[in-house]
Amino acid sequence: MRAVRQMGPTRIGWLQGLSLPLDWSESKLKYVAPGMQAGEAITADSIEPKGTYPVYGGNGLRGYTEAKTHQGTHILIGRQGALCGNVHLVSGEFWASEHAIVARPAATVEARWLAHLLQVMNLGQYSQTAAQPGIGTAQINALAVPVPPFREQHAIADYLDRETARIDTLIEEQQRLIEMLHERREAVIGAAFLNAQAQQPLKRVVPDITVGIVVQPSRWYVEDGVPALRGLNINRGSISTRDLVYISAEGDDANSKSRLRGGDVVVVRTGQAGAAAKVPESLDGANAIDILIIRPGTGTDADFLVWYLNSPVAASHIKEGSVGAIQGHFNVGALRELPFPTVSLNSQRRIAADLDTKVAAIDALIAETGRFIELSRERRAALITAAVTGQIDVREVV
Repeated sequence: MRAVRQMGPTRIGWLQGLSLPLDWSESKLKYVAPGMQAGEAITADSIEPKGTYPVYGGNGLRGYTEAKTHQGTHILIGRQGALCGNVHLVSGEFWASEHAIVARPAATVEARWLAHLLQVMNLGQYSQTAAQPGIGTAQINALAVPVPPFREQHAIADYLDRETARIDTLIEEQQRLIEMLHERREAVIGAAFLNAQAQQPLKRVVPDITVGIVVQPSRWYVEDGVPALRGLNINRGSISTRDLVYISAEGDDANSKSRLRGGDVVVVRTGQAGAAAKVPESLDGANAIDILIIRPGTGTDADFLVWYLNSPVAASHIKEGSVGAIQGHFNVGALRELPFPTVSLNSQRRIAADLDTKVAAIDALIAETGRFIELSRERRAALITAAVTGQIDVREVV
């Protein structure tokens, strides 16, 4: 049995007071990966979907080209943009673009171990520009790092390869489960309307269908005036007030025809065309900016209407009725002509209640699976951090 590992304090600031194994040394990145430099510029026209050599940028593979800048095993670090500091370990012959910093580990450094260490260091935090984040080799070279003995670097890399592969496999399985649950969700909603053969235009069932006013962003306000819903506030089946805007309570902006009531159904016109949700009572009196508004009558259940509009059955009709070369634009005329099931009010309520129950159960499973994936990713990150900083002794792990 190996003796308990001796730990001691470190002067490396980013380790935030952690102790390191006494047989580890401290160095700087410029010695661990000497000669770091940016890749070479390449035009978009030179990058193809297929080719001889892969082209790597600051965020991984971009495509292929017929020339190369490097060969062997290197670590690429993103230089610019919101994802600067990203780390990728690559091997073989490739082109590294100017958006990546190319680091080649020293002869006594295990590349896999160094890649894990750089990920833990969160290099993006050293960006010096807010508008266009970016890091340079001078900033990275000066950073202090803990360096295990060469054999232990290999042991850490082997351990992390094995353990992270297990976690990654588990995450992939859970992601496939989420995909299956989403497919099941769509199938359940679609099945609810499959037998509704008799249809008529929506305008015959709900004559009160209008469109919200058009208000330029220059006339939006922050928490002053009348709250107003936009398309981006509408999800399929729900409304978010996170990015709510406000408009003037006077003049054209106060158009009563675009004022909402609790229980109205609002529909997205552009982008996620056709996505529908019911307006909650808390937004009674709010205004509507460039979205479609349906005021259900006494013979139409708002919840049933929302379920139908968000169903795969209605989606095909909405797609046909949407116009626009770049993205679908669903107008009030198309909504009025949308085929709508001829179902009694009691049946509408029964179908809506049944969907509420069935879909809520599926959504709960999706959320639970999502939380499991999040926890698995946190565990993966914690495991890597613990291994590359010596907080676990991988030499004891079989």
